[in-house]
Amino acid sequence: MDLLQRFAAGDLEAFESLFRQYQGEVYRWIMRLVRNSPTAEDLTVETFWRMYRARAQFDPAKGALGPWLRRIATNAALDHLRRSRREVPLPDDLPATSKQPPAEQLELRREILAAIDKLSPPLRAVILLALVEEESYENIAQALGISENAVRVRLFRGVRVLRKSLSQAGVHA
Repeated sequence: MDLLQRFAAGDLEAFESLFRQYQGEVYRWIMRLVRNSPTAEDLTVETFWRMYRARAQFDPAKGALGPWLRRIATNAALDHLRRSRREVPLPDDLPATSKQPPAEQLELRREILAAIDKLSPPLRAVILLALVEEESYENIAQALGISENAVRVRLFRGVRVLRKSLSQAGVHA
């Protein structure tokens, strides 16, 4: 009996082995969505708890644990984002696109963060994954359990909402 079959049958050693194997990947994926290390650590544990509880739904014959686990992690992160309308920090190493004074750049950054924070969790997830993390539409679709067309639609809507929100705040790009 292989590792995935043992896991699906409830073998704790198989689960621990899968946890060790996928823990880093799950943490990195969640970190891309929530942008907060302690939260990502908690959600990684939550993801594996959900994975273990849902083991009967996993089909080891398909052997596709990675996508299934990524979907569970995405759902855990989206649940968290829905519960906690927290500010999502952008990376500090984004290249400057203008020669604005640092104070103006900081204000622009605050406006962008506020606009992203106002997005619904599904739009925010697509915006962060597509525009900040530069994930492919295929990866985003797989992680969110939606079609690539739905990713494109959410990205279009999210960008439109961001532009409107930033325009109302007096920010013009």
